[in-house]
Order: sequence, then C-alpha cells, then structure tokens
Amino acid sequence: MQHADMNDEWLDGFLNDVFELHGYNFINYARPSLRRRIGRLVALDRFGSLEAFRLKVLEDETYFRHFVEEVTVNVTEMFRDPGFYQLLRKDVLPAIAQAPLIRIWHAGCSTGEEVYSMAILLKEAGLLDRSLLYATDINPTVLESLRSGIFPLRFMKQYSENYIKSGGTQDFSQYYTAKYDFAKFGADLVRRMVISPHNLATDRSFNEFQLILCRNVLIYFDRHLQNKALQLFDDSLETGGFLALGVKESLRYSPIAPRYRQLPERMRIWKKLN
Repeated sequence: MQHADMNDEWLDGFLNDVFELHGYNFINYARPSLRRRIGRLVALDRFGSLEAFRLKVLEDETYFRHFVEEVTVNVTEMFRDPGFYQLLRKDVLPAIAQAPLIRIWHAGCSTGEEVYSMAILLKEAGLLDRSLLYATDINPTVLESLRSGIFPLRFMKQYSENYIKSGGTQDFSQYYTAKYDFAKFGADLVRRMVISPHNLATDRSFNEFQLILCRNVLIYFDRHLQNKALQLFDDSLETGGFLALGVKESLRYSPIAPRYRQLPERMRIWKKLN
C-alpha cells in the first residue's frame, strides 16, 4: 500500500478519531513522518486496507498501545552529544545550583537515558539530593522502562565512552549493576525522579523549572505544534532558567525567541532573559 493512498482527508479523520476516542493528539505531528510510520505498520501487520487498520487502532486497546509505540519516536542514548553535556556541566548546572530545590523537566524523555545522564551529572556536582527530575512522555510503555532503570548491557561501552567525552572522570560502571545481559542503575538516581505521562499537544504546564530539556522531539511536530510546545516551556521556565533542544531544533522564528539568549557554544541551549 502506497503512502499516496493515505490522503489528507483520511489522515485528518483518523487522527481526529484517535483523539476523540483515546485522548492522544497526533493532529499536528509532521505529516511525512506520520505517513511513513502508519504505512510501515499497515505493511508489517498485513492489513488489507487502511479502513481495517483504522478499526483495529480504534477498537483494540492492545493494538492502540502498539500504534502509540510505533508512531512516537524513541531514539536516545546516555550522554548523547557529549559536547552538550560538557556545556551543562560547565555553565548550566553552576548557574542553577543556588536554587534551594532544583527542578528539571525532561519533556518527551522516551526510555529515560537522558534523565539518568542528568542524574549522574547532578550527583557528581553534589546537587542530586536537592534536585527533582521530572520525566514525561506521551507513551506510558517507555516510562516503565525508565522507572525500572534497566538497560541492555551491550550499550554500556558506548555510554561509558560518551560519559568520558562529556567530562566524566569516574568509573562509569559504578553507577549500575550488571546482571546477565542487563545493567540496572542505582536506586539513588531513580528516587529523585518524578515519572509521569504528559502530552505536549494537549497538557498544560505543571510546575516552574530552572532547566527544561526537550531534545529531538519538536522535529516531529508541525510549526503550529512546535510553537505551542515552546510557549508551554516558556510558561514553565523561571526567568534566568535554561531551555535545551535537539541539534536540528531552534528558537529562531518562534514567538518566544526575543526573550532568550543562546549560549555561545551553539549546543542548542538558551537562557531565558525575562
């Protein structure tokens, strides 16, 4: 089945049905990405027609969860883009360290590798015990992974290399226990996390933060939803706080841009000026 069969009228109707029945709003997700992912599901799961696929998503709760997992993008790793974490260590954490309670929001956190990376940075800076890491994602399944703190052991070599490049000076293996083919990260990291579902398309601000990270999520939104999410972050960020986006994302041309100054290293971190 070709993506061309999935015209705008069909896609609008399907996404509206999903929103009305399940409360998940994918209406302003970037259409090319949605078409690719839905087309892939239709082919892989051998649906004879788009209508058969639509009915399965709407009527089968188990299949709907599978649909959410497939259309939301879960690509992440610990200390991804080490230069970004160097900048967090050097400039951002010292700037927010004076807060009595440091509140950090990882929006669209996926399985949580970046949340654990942040917890390790805070621990090494002596800040973890007075920090709360809010970890949210639209997909409840990936949040279970995050909550467990268990990741495939085969990834640890790459994560350790990223950690060292990011300025880490400890033995990375001290942060997890290896068992069989898995690595379980320490409970001291997890206990400072507040893990909850949150939909950037429909949910509101729920706290005031010194640092918000939403990396490589906005690229899957259309311009309207990007601006809506950025406004949500602006409403949720203290003056003097920091907003971090992904390498292909920017505040440029967004309504909130005049209130922010980008840090000089161009690692996609902005400071809120007013």
